[in-house]
Amino acid sequence: MSTLEQARIDKWLWAVRLFKTRSLAAEACKSGRVKMAGIAIKAARAIKAGDVVTVRKGPVVYHYQVLQALEKRVGAPLVPEYLVDQTPASELEKLEAIKQLPTAFGARGEGRPTKKKRRDIDRWHEGDGT
Repeated sequence: MSTLEQARIDKWLWAVRLFKTRSLAAEACKSGRVKMAGIAIKAARAIKAGDVVTVRKGPVVYHYQVLQALEKRVGAPLVPEYLVDQTPASELEKLEAIKQLPTAFGARGEGRPTKKKRRDIDRWHEGDGT
């Protein structure tokens, strides 16, 4: 695969599998969730090797260093050749804390609630609590 000097940030984010589609990557740039040096950047911004990109997904802020510019999507095993994940452990702990939160009713993967459980949920939401 040929190496590029520069690439659009939205293409690079999609190519290294940080976003499922390029349009999602462009939307993240447009909404200010992608930054370089603390400044929100547009989707057309060119990146090069050595740049550090910050991407906010939910409550977690990820930090990636660009190793190579890339515009064609690569397989997951090849991604480490194009970026280095510099996300602090404190940010990743936020993700683990969210996974540990209990669900309101029923265990995860239990499926749809029964009619009785649905009534209980409705009563709980009304503030009845019984």
